[in-house]
Formats: sequence, structure tokens, C-alpha cells
Amino acid sequence: MYKYAVYQPSLTGNEKKYVNECLDSTWISSKGKFVNDFEKAFSGYIDVKHGTGVCNGTVAIHLALVALGLGEGDEVIVPTFTYIASANPILQVGATPVFADSRADTWQLDAEDVKAKITPKTKAIMVVHLYGHPCDMDTIMAIAKEHNLFVIEDCAEAIGSEYKGKKVGSFGDVACFSFFGNKTITCGEGGMVLTNSDYLYGRLVHFKGQGLAKYREYWHDTMGYNYRMTNIQAAIGLAQFEQVEDFIARKQNVAKWYKEKLKNLPVKFHDAVGKVRHTWWMCSILADSESEREELRNYLKEQGIETRPTFYPIHTMPVYAQKYERHAVAEDIALRGINLPSYPALEEKDVDYICAKIGEFYAK
Repeated sequence: MYKYAVYQPSLTGNEKKYVNECLDSTWISSKGKFVNDFEKAFSGYIDVKHGTGVCNGTVAIHLALVALGLGEGDEVIVPTFTYIASANPILQVGATPVFADSRADTWQLDAEDVKAKITPKTKAIMVVHLYGHPCDMDTIMAIAKEHNLFVIEDCAEAIGSEYKGKKVGSFGDVACFSFFGNKTITCGEGGMVLTNSDYLYGRLVHFKGQGLAKYREYWHDTMGYNYRMTNIQAAIGLAQFEQVEDFIARKQNVAKWYKEKLKNLPVKFHDAVGKVRHTWWMCSILADSESEREELRNYLKEQGIETRPTFYPIHTMPVYAQKYERHAVAEDIALRGINLPSYPALEEKDVDYICAKIGEFYAK
């Protein structure tokens, strides 16, 4: 057991109260007031017209791709430096993921590499606001407009993050969020898909509910999916949402403490760049080398401190590695990056302890 886990949820609000209300009412499946309340509250927070709850963040991406009509013969540009769930749904709809590199300063999708990867088959760009830092949305949206491409925002790690005063998830054609147990707000499992398009929203709801027709009971006019969010998930999600700004403020404080206490050590932070609100889903640092990273992680493990490596680039995974690709920035960050304990309940004394142990490692 770790003294400090890399992440743990904070469940000190109305979670039990709302779940008990579900149980008392017997509305525990995909019908019930909490689903609608959570969808409205969350989409309003992001400032997007429509939101529909789903059972997890991965199916949120799959549902978005299906609703956009993407499939065989289409290409979707996606960063290689992200969690594999960003890319797998592209394959699952029969389309082809085309990987692009990251920027060294922000760790986000490199718009110049996106331009280089566009072909006549390209139909969409998927941006991933990785670790709570927004992508360069002005440039991405300009590229998409020039080439008539859809923009899908994967905001799983960036709830509440902002680019030039506007929340991520409000830029593209469709946005996908995750409420897994380690996300800024959680349902245990859960997700949401947001869009400003009435037509696209109708397709999202239609496909997530088994393709059920509006005009006849138990009549299914297309192949759909059972991607619905339960009332219990939504109850937990709504209780968490009521605390979202407090969670973000706490996580920003944790990041501030880390930066202050590690400033004289040879580590580099994944810091905010430009006019953005970085919500610090994870406090991430770069060691000087892969070997140093592993030695540091092992030392912290011995002290009861859990860390995680940053994501492996997807193009290096066996299922995607049939052809040789190089994405130098993504590969470098992946080999040197460490995620430190980053949950809202951490206090300054906890960060003091963690940073002292990091200091001990470098003093050896």
C-alpha cells in the first residue's frame, strides 16, 4: 500500500445523499432525474448547447465518431502522445488513425505536423487536451476550416480547462468527456458527449439508445449501442459537479506547491503556456533521462509514494506498430515523464513530504 497514491477521488459532497435518493425511488438505470440534471448542468458549465451522458469516456469517443458518420476509408488525425482510448475507437468504426507529434512546450498536438498529415482521405482532427493543458485551438480550428474537417475534442483530462477564456469542449463539432475514478470529477465510470448541433445531438441520442425509433415503441431503425448513463452514475456525477471549481482550485494549489518546492531541482514541469487555464489533472515532470526517471520512481516507491509514467506513444503499441514511424517529441516526453500524486485532498504538508523525498534522491 502506498502512503500517497497517484490519484484518489474526493467523495465528501452529496454523493451518498443523491445515490440513496436513487435507491429510494428505485430509478437506478438510465431513466431518472439525475441524468437530465447532470447533462444540463455540465453542458451549461462548458457553454455548449447539448450534452448526453454515456457509460464511459471511451464509448463517448466511439459514439461521436459514429454520429459524425466516420468509417472505412476515412482518416482521423490524432496525437500519438495520449492514452490509447483516443485512438482505439477510430479503428473500431473502420477508419484509420493518423498519428501526429506533440509540441515540446505544451505537450499538446503539434498543428504543423497536423498540416503535414492531411490527405484527401482526412475527415477529422481529434485534439486531446492532455493532462489538463489546452491545445492551440485557434490554429487547429483554422486548419479544420481550411480543409473542411470535423474537430473532435477529447477533454477527458481537462474538465474546466480554458483556452483564451473559453472552456475546452466548446470549440469543435463534438466534445467527449470522461468521469472515470481518476478524473477531476467522477461517476466511478461515466462520460458525456457535447455538441452545439441540434442534428448531431439527435444522432448521438439515437445511436446511444440502441437505435430506438421515436415514432414506434420497440422499433429500431438503425444499429445502435447501449451506451446510456445510469441514474446512479449521474447522481454521483452531479454531486461531484457541484464541487468542480473547488476541486480545480485545490489541484492548482497542489501544482503551485510542487513548483515552489522543486524549483531548485533538475526536473522540468509541464507548465501552462500562453493564455490558458491549466487545471493540472496530473502534476507532471520530466527527468533528464529515462534511466533517471526509473531510478527516481523506484526510490519514491520505496518511500510509499506512487507515481506513473507518462503515456507511451500509441504508434509504438503492437496493434499500431505495423509500420515504422518517428514522433521525436512524443517519444522523448514518454520516456522521461512522471506523474506525481495529484489529487485534490493533498495538503501542503503532504507535498512537502513528497518533495523532500525527491530532494533526497537528487542529493544522493
